[in-house]
Amino acid sequence: MQKNLTRRTLIKAVAASGLASVLGGRSSMAADEPLGISLVIPSPVGDVGWGHALAAGLEPVKAAYGDKVKVTVIENIPEGPDADRIMNKTVADGNKFLIAGSFGYQNGALQIARRNPAVTVLHASGFQVAPNFSPFAAKYFQGTYLLGMAAAALSKTGKLGSVSAFAIPELITSINAFTLGAQSVKPDIEVSVVWVNSWFDPAKEQEAAKALMAQKCDVIFSNAQDTPSVISACEEAGVYAFNLNSSMKKYAPKTYLGCVATDWSPFFKASVDAHIAGTFKGGNAFLGVAEKVVEVVDWNPDIPADAMAKIKEIEAKIASGSFTPFTGPITKADGSEAAPSGATLTDGEVVAMNWHVKGVTTPLPK
Repeated sequence: MQKNLTRRTLIKAVAASGLASVLGGRSSMAADEPLGISLVIPSPVGDVGWGHALAAGLEPVKAAYGDKVKVTVIENIPEGPDADRIMNKTVADGNKFLIAGSFGYQNGALQIARRNPAVTVLHASGFQVAPNFSPFAAKYFQGTYLLGMAAAALSKTGKLGSVSAFAIPELITSINAFTLGAQSVKPDIEVSVVWVNSWFDPAKEQEAAKALMAQKCDVIFSNAQDTPSVISACEEAGVYAFNLNSSMKKYAPKTYLGCVATDWSPFFKASVDAHIAGTFKGGNAFLGVAEKVVEVVDWNPDIPADAMAKIKEIEAKIASGSFTPFTGPITKADGSEAAPSGATLTDGEVVAMNWHVKGVTTPLPK
């Protein structure tokens, strides 16, 4: 069973019940009642994008458990006080499993976990860990490196672009790996970035894509947009583009370069299993190709055969663990050394990344 709720519906419920009742105590559930699972996301579920991928990740959980689980998807919840109130409300209503689906939900979700030890909380893209609180993130960089190789093989200008949501490590690593992958094919390639500071702003995203095209960027990476605006604008202009999370090929049948798709179902299913068994332990879940969470799909047939063969060779090495995009030598945009030849950045260094590699020409926001 699944129920989709919106910000307006939830805010009305919170107002009616009063904040004190939301923050105080949990509603007890009878042992035979289904496990309440709440997914809170900052944008609409839609048919593509981040929210869509998260919701799709719960489908195998519902298939496995049937009426023993009750899934509620709460969409369009901005980061900040609204999100905190709504997440508290879902727990007060008796839900024992919360998926906080945005980086900016971290502090509120962590406080919920600390106050409610019987509740399991999964948090997207963060770094805090508690016994009943696990951050989870995808190794998008494994896929964006490969698409960087493809982009370089197709680029005529030597200039690539990225429309990116927020300057958080998860998205910075994606841009850096994209750049390194492209430079492995054409060492002098450059990447420009436009930060839109939104997960969902179709007009702003289109404007950013057009600005990059005006700079002669002929392949554009739509980095964590929940709309196909960038992809559609690129199709109209005849410019190659790719994105994260779920396929947007139907919005760009000719110029779609590919998708770094995510399948969260293995992680969600294992976490629900552990919660029900009483064995859940919080930990930092950093998941990629090896865990079958990340996969590049919808490769464009325009990619030359020799380039595609090399891409597939590197893809196999990433899957086996014999290659990682963040192995040195790596130079930062400011000219300093990030990793010497042969050294590989640790997962901890990757998830905390706050710098661009040489070749990314746009400074990070202050």
